[in-house]
Amino acid sequence: MKILITGIAGLMGSRLADWILENTNHEVVGIDDFSGGYKSNIPKEAEFYRFDLSKDTPYGNWVRGVNAPSKLQHIFEKEKPDIVYHLAAYAAEGLSPFIRKYNYTNNIVATANVINECIRADVDRLVFTSSMGVYGYGDSNPPFQEDLVPCPIDPYGIAKYACEMDIKVAGEQHGLDWCILRPHNVYGIKQNIWDKYRNVLGIWMHQYLNNQDLTIFGDGEQKRAFSYIEDSLLPFWKAGTDERASNQIINLGGTKDYSINEAADILIKIMGGGQKVFLEQRFEVKYAFPTYEKSIDLLDYEDKTSLEDGLFEMWKWAKQQPKRKRIEWDTFEIEKGVYSYWRTK
Repeated sequence: MKILITGIAGLMGSRLADWILENTNHEVVGIDDFSGGYKSNIPKEAEFYRFDLSKDTPYGNWVRGVNAPSKLQHIFEKEKPDIVYHLAAYAAEGLSPFIRKYNYTNNIVATANVINECIRADVDRLVFTSSMGVYGYGDSNPPFQEDLVPCPIDPYGIAKYACEMDIKVAGEQHGLDWCILRPHNVYGIKQNIWDKYRNVLGIWMHQYLNNQDLTIFGDGEQKRAFSYIEDSLLPFWKAGTDERASNQIINLGGTKDYSINEAADILIKIMGGGQKVFLEQRFEVKYAFPTYEKSIDLLDYEDKTSLEDGLFEMWKWAKQQPKRKRIEWDTFEIEKGVYSYWRTK
């Protein structure tokens, strides 16, 4: 089979590509625009295309006319993927209220382009990584289970929920087979630790490496579960290949929840230092962590790696990384209400 992975330069995409190439005989094709990932993450054996899925334009300078194939259509026609993992996204949930247009373009428009080509190519299955952000406050307290009615509280969660609904409609109307995963705080080797707006564990590592305090928004008593990437790779694969996962929405995350303070304390112990500093509270759900039974039943998920052990491995990797420019937004679509710690002016 041939497997197409969008977002192949990011944490989940690159590690999934590694796993497939190391554990199966299947081919991997990747797409990324390097807006949040790095070329060095992509395995050399993967066929790679660089472009922005949200700006899918006609292929080649020779193209004329409204019916000309797009870059993505050209890739699908050339590579003929059997399974598509759509992992590309800019998952800065807390930032999304201040970059609404970018958020919706990057998530909804890009996903619509992928869905179109999956329908056109009659792929065996589309696997989409959604987010715990779709639950929002929900209609009950956590742990959030898959049959809850989503109630997202920010544009990122809204975008992911919209993508979920579009995928399900594509299944009903066009026969597209799909599996929607809702990962939760995935971390590990190859994570982008240079983005100040997402991936709290990576943010703390970057801060400590640069002699900065470890920032916490509010009192730090928010609760989250964390998912080590290595424990999620086999379930990712089964989401695309196992009949049990067909047309299913499945939480994929750690089985134990931690307060942000607890997670920071664990990392400080592993790094051998670090000082917490408490900043203004941002708009977010206080307690957000998932159920996990469905991922065990349908994807054979095993939460084998403790947060301590996973952070120990990630920290060893982080210390060996090159100096990279930190991702920062100089201007926002909406300046009103931007938190002081994100302002650059």
